[in-house]
Amino acid sequence: MIGAGLPVRLTTILFTLAVSIAQPVFAAEVEGVRLWRAPDHTRLVFDLDGPAEHKLFTLQNPDRVVIDVSGATLGASMADLPLTDTPISGVRYATKDKRDLRVVLDLKQPVNPRSFALRRHETLPDRLVIDLHDRDKVEEKTIEQVHDSGQRDIVVAIDAGHGGEDPGALGPGGLREKDVVLAISRYLHEAIDRKSGFSAKLVRSGDYYIPLRDRVKKGRQLRADLFVSIHADAFSRKDARGAGVYAVSSRGATSETARFLAQRENESDLIGGAGSLSLSDKDDTLAGVLLDLAMTATMNTSLDVGSSVLNSIGSFTHLHKKKVEQANFSVLRNPDVPSILVETGFITNPDEARRLRDPSFQKRMAEKLSDGIVAHFTSRPPAGSWLASNGSRTDRRHTIARGDTLSGIAARYNISVADLKKANSMETSMIRVGQTLTIPSG
Repeated sequence: MIGAGLPVRLTTILFTLAVSIAQPVFAAEVEGVRLWRAPDHTRLVFDLDGPAEHKLFTLQNPDRVVIDVSGATLGASMADLPLTDTPISGVRYATKDKRDLRVVLDLKQPVNPRSFALRRHETLPDRLVIDLHDRDKVEEKTIEQVHDSGQRDIVVAIDAGHGGEDPGALGPGGLREKDVVLAISRYLHEAIDRKSGFSAKLVRSGDYYIPLRDRVKKGRQLRADLFVSIHADAFSRKDARGAGVYAVSSRGATSETARFLAQRENESDLIGGAGSLSLSDKDDTLAGVLLDLAMTATMNTSLDVGSSVLNSIGSFTHLHKKKVEQANFSVLRNPDVPSILVETGFITNPDEARRLRDPSFQKRMAEKLSDGIVAHFTSRPPAGSWLASNGSRTDRRHTIARGDTLSGIAARYNISVADLKKANSMETSMIRVGQTLTIPSG
C-alpha cells in the first residue's frame, strides 16, 4: 500500500507518479489529415497540435506502410481522403500499447516511403509528412525539342510557385497564391506552345509541392533555354502593388522589397517540406550555387530576358519597379539556365487580389509574359534552334539589352540605321533597355 509509514507529502508524490505511470500519456493530437497526388509520389500530411516522434516501416503480403506516432491520438477523420489514382487502397488506425497511434496504409502496389517532421511555422502547425514514391513510375517523356528539319525548339520551363502543402501567400476571401499562379502558368504554357519554334513545359502541373532544389533540377533536366517562376506574393503593407521581374543576385538584394520577397520564397521548403537530404544533393546544390556566382553570362541573359518581359507586362499593368530587381532567390540558383521570377501582383492588395482572381486578367498576364519571352529569343535565337534558321519567316523583333546601340543592331540584321528608324517611327537614335524594335526585311 502506497504511503504506509511515510510522510504525507512524500505519499502524495508517490501516488501522483503511480497514477502517471498507470495512465496513458498522449503527447500530441492529430488535428487534420490531408493527401495530395503528384506525378511521381503521393503525400500524406498529419497536422499535429505539438511535436511527436514517429516510426515508419513496411510490411508485405499484402503490401502495407505502417506509421506509429508516439503518444498521439487521432482527432480527425480519415474517411474522406481522395485515394483515387493513389497507391493507397485503404487507411486503418488503432491505439498501440495503450498510448501510441498506429496508422496502416493498405497498398495497391509497393512504394518507396519516406517520412519527416515539419515544426510549427507561422500559422502552420507541427506536421508529420509521409511521401509514398512510386516504384514503377513511367518516365515522363522529355519535351520535344526537334522539328522535322532537325532544328530544336527553344524550351521554356514554367514553374508555378508553391503548391500542395504550401499555399503561398493568402489574399482576401481565401485567395491562395498557389491556385492563381498555377492558372497563369497553364495559360502561359498554352501561349508559348502556339509560337513556332517554342516548346513550353510545366514544372508543376497540379496541386502538389516540389522542393526548391528539385524545381531547379527540373529546369536543367529539360535542357531549358529559360526557367520562369511565377508568383503572386505578399508584402507587409497592403498598399504594396504592381508586377515585377526578378533575377538572382550574387551580391545581395537591390531593394528592401526584393530582400523581403526572396526571404519569403526561400522559406517555402519550411512550409511545403523538402524531405530528407542526401549528401549528393547537398554537394550538387553547393556546386550549383558556386558555379552560378561565376557565370556572369547566365546572369546577364536572365537580366536581359527579364527586361523584355518587364517591358511587355508593363504595357498593360502597373509595375512595382521599372527595372529588373535582384535578390538571392533559391529557385533561381541555376548555373547554366537563365532564370527569372515574375511577381504578377501583390495578393495582399485588395484591388490586385480581385484582378489576380479574374481568369481574363490571368490570361492577359500570360499572353504578355509570352510576348516578352518570345521577343527576347526572336532577337537572340540560340544557335541550332529552329528560330535561328527561320527567323526571317517570322515577324522579327529585337528587345534592347544593356550595351546595345542602334548602329550595332542595324549591323547585326544587315540593314541600315535609317531603315531601322523608319520601321519604328524613330526621330532620334535614343533607345532604352527593354524597348522592343521591329526589324524590317533587309
